Amino acid sequence: MEIIINGIREAIWLFLTFDVEIFGITFRTLQVSATATLLTLIVGVPIGLWLALNNFPGKRIVISIINAGMALPPVAIGLWVAIFLWRSGPLGHLQLIYTPYALIIAQFIIALPLVTGFTIAGVQQLNPKLHLQIWALGASKIQYLWAIMRETKLPIIAAVIAGFGAAISEVGASMMVGGNIAGSTRVLTTATLLEVSRGNFGRGIALTVILMTVAYLITLALTLIQQRERK
Repeated sequence: MEIIINGIREAIWLFLTFDVEIFGITFRTLQVSATATLLTLIVGVPIGLWLALNNFPGKRIVISIINAGMALPPVAIGLWVAIFLWRSGPLGHLQLIYTPYALIIAQFIIALPLVTGFTIAGVQQLNPKLHLQIWALGASKIQYLWAIMRETKLPIIAAVIAGFGAAISEVGASMMVGGNIAGSTRVLTTATLLEVSRGNFGRGIALTVILMTVAYLITLALTLIQQRERK
């Protein structure tokens, strides 16, 4: 119990003293995870809408693959992303391995199935009569899609929460594609792993306290938006 208390004290002390390293790691964590989540929102929501609103052969198989993607081990995703980004890999010429961009790519792939799957579920739970009602009002294709998105805003916000949570808490893939380089690719999760491996359990707990606090504050903000929209 003492080690937990000391870890919490150290976390508070690191913030009160404006520790440059910790603030840098925290800012980089938010930057990477927020960018990855935004990209999944831009890509995942349209894909989810298209899959939910269109019928084609093999649709159920495609949706099952997306749902299965929610359970893919992040370390496996990290391995495949690393293989593609290595200098000898297909995308090695881009020189993205062990850069923040590699972290964003890995977290994007991890969060994408969540955002897409939640969007599909949100659209499919709508009353079928609503679609007919929107068309009956003379809506254009764009207006129709916008109306559907407005009706599914609560599941979409839930998708953003889930996607961000998966991104910011990821460690295995980040280690593989980022290398945990100080001042470049070190984020809160990988920094915690490093400190624990060194035997600095107090500092490791402090980093997890900071990580959980940041994740909670972001989730709280999104939850307040979600519940306000519900009212």
